[in-house]
Amino acid sequence: MMIDNDDATRKSRNPWKLLITQLHTFFTKQGSTMSRSLGPNFQVPPAALQSLVGLTILIAVPVYDCVFVPIARKLTKNPTGITMLQRIGIGLFVSILNMVVAGIVETARVNTARKHGLIDTPKAVIPMSIWWLLPQYVLTGIGDVFTIIGLQELFYDQMPEEMRSIGAAAYISIVGIGSFVNTGIISVVQMISSKHGKEWLRDNLNRSNLNYFYWVLAGLSAINLCVYMWISSAFEYKKVEEYNEISEGKELEMEGYSDVRV
Repeated sequence: MMIDNDDATRKSRNPWKLLITQLHTFFTKQGSTMSRSLGPNFQVPPAALQSLVGLTILIAVPVYDCVFVPIARKLTKNPTGITMLQRIGIGLFVSILNMVVAGIVETARVNTARKHGLIDTPKAVIPMSIWWLLPQYVLTGIGDVFTIIGLQELFYDQMPEEMRSIGAAAYISIVGIGSFVNTGIISVVQMISSKHGKEWLRDNLNRSNLNYFYWVLAGLSAINLCVYMWISSAFEYKKVEEYNEISEGKELEMEGYSDVRV
């Protein structure tokens, strides 16, 4: 958990701050305990690594369109390479891999802290480079390229013409619901772990069990992927004929509108 100066002066923490910070805290909190030196006079801000997600997306999207899609098109004979549902499914699988990698890196970080006698010194810098967190951020970006963009395409392409604006709202609501579910998962994990010893997520990250938490998320993500595959197997794409008829109808309407104006 993160405690700022304001919370340090209170008997209880501000829950609304925790609601906001918990969503993106843990990767950054890990980085704040690691060696961040880049040259003799520069320290990499832990939060700066979040920009790697956007950078990964900027690089991965052209690679996906120019490299992945042509190769997949030859294998699947699908004009888009893979279907929208397959794209989302790959993104969900990447999220599982991301949490597994995050758990492994966190285990290595704690072991390094224990090896150097820093386990009870939460503010000490552990002699482990912050760049060990790079795979987590890169996998987050790659997962977004598949899942987030796949969702955008699905809601735009498969929604009825008159409901596409609702589809965009539905996509955004999925992201919002995920944020609230994330906070609920943290609360449940804290409650269960406290009943069987000590809370997994504590102020001293070196004494926490953040790696266990990541692996729990990996397990939940795996269940989520299985449910997704089961539900998506019954999904029927919009028929091409219907789409063409709608397009032709719109073209005729536009032609008639143009004739009237002339």
